Amino acid sequence: MRNIRIICEYDGTSYHGWQIQPNGISIQEVLEEKTGIITQEKIRLTVSGRTDAGVHAINQVANFRTGSVIACGSLLKGINSLLPGDIVVKDLIDADDDFHARYSAKSKIYLYRIFNNPVRTTLYRTYSWHVRAPLDTDVMGEAAILLKGRHDFSSFCAAGCDSENHIRTVIDTSVGVKDDMISFTIEANGFLRYMVRNIVGLLVDVGKGNITPAGFEEIMGAMDRTKAGITAPPQGLFLREVRY
Repeated sequence: MRNIRIICEYDGTSYHGWQIQPNGISIQEVLEEKTGIITQEKIRLTVSGRTDAGVHAINQVANFRTGSVIACGSLLKGINSLLPGDIVVKDLIDADDDFHARYSAKSKIYLYRIFNNPVRTTLYRTYSWHVRAPLDTDVMGEAAILLKGRHDFSSFCAAGCDSENHIRTVIDTSVGVKDDMISFTIEANGFLRYMVRNIVGLLVDVGKGNITPAGFEEIMGAMDRTKAGITAPPQGLFLREVRY
């Protein structure tokens, strides 16, 4: 059996997240179905990490086992010929037998985009969070730096999160702005459910002047989700890269 590694890009707007759901179509369901048509097998994808409904991916990584002898280039073309326009396999290669999209990953990088203008956007409405109030990106960057290092991120974990261990190591963060678009990036060795969106919700409060960077740090240290405010909407979030 071959172990195939794929990198895919998708617009999550019309999907109920990555994982197969009983009540709606998912990215995983579509990819497995179309890949199975090409290989003439039942395909099961292992992914680097699930994305939630409405969240996008620029370079999501997954792997699957197959007995097919179809060459990688032909397999890539065949799968893409069946996929809808909002999902594409960007790369497909034979991987080492022990490669595992989730457990082999060293870190992941997420990008969150905020459209900061009093007037809403049409073109970026499904790819950013519209925040009307002016945001101070310098002070947001000061707060974001405090995330770096090994911390308990319980304050940014979704209620009912199924992860017993909430300790993660953040490798790097940045806050940048171009025209009206603010971009927040974060790299970590792992993420809790809604962690990035909850962090962004609090960073926006910092940018509005409602909370200081010191207050941000205090909330992070409280390890209490009720202290951290709103969850940013899903459409601004992108899985940018998975590092191995």
